[in-house]
Amino acid sequence: MAKLLVVDDEDKIREMIGKYAVHEGHEAVLACDGKDALKHFKEEDFDLVILDVMMPEMDGYETLKKMKEIKEVPCIFLTALGQEYDRIYGFDIGAEDYVTKPFSLKELMMRIKVILKRENKTSNKITVNGLVVDEDAHTVTVDGERVDMANKEYELLLYLLKNIGNALTRQAIISKVWGYEYDSDDRTLDTHMKLLRKDLKDYGNYITTIRGVGYRFEKEI
Repeated sequence: MAKLLVVDDEDKIREMIGKYAVHEGHEAVLACDGKDALKHFKEEDFDLVILDVMMPEMDGYETLKKMKEIKEVPCIFLTALGQEYDRIYGFDIGAEDYVTKPFSLKELMMRIKVILKRENKTSNKITVNGLVVDEDAHTVTVDGERVDMANKEYELLLYLLKNIGNALTRQAIISKVWGYEYDSDDRTLDTHMKLLRKDLKDYGNYITTIRGVGYRFEKEI
């Protein structure tokens, strides 16, 4: 599942894309113009942006430029423009693809799938709303702020996220994160889980205790 930002000033098109994206298993956030899109973009993390070119006040080109000043994200432009210059300009400022109106929703979703597959090959990031774990950089950020945590807490978080939505037994967690280092007579797991919840701030609420079993990192709360 990917989190998509759909930006179009035409209500029907915007809502149609959003509904189809949800049907395909994605999460879709809808924005009616460039200003609205930037507000969402600053507050949330997205895997891909679907951006209309022809919008009032701030067009898609200007919106994408401002987005890239904040962070990099793949973008598909929606456009009624068919001129070669317009497409080249869009690619020059960082668009991944173009879809010309009118378009097939099925084709749009296939293009999204191709881009996301390519991005996942080059990125080892796990994202849950504003929580981002970068395996390559070995970093954790919460709503854009870097969080420093002990190595065991990081490994614990990574294991929970790689099994998001699944109930994990205490023994499974201990075996994966501590292995033979774990002393079964103490409360090491519970202590680390408490520290992890504190480090994650509001996202600590995503970690639920399953009485008599273990823990689970929820997909949403």
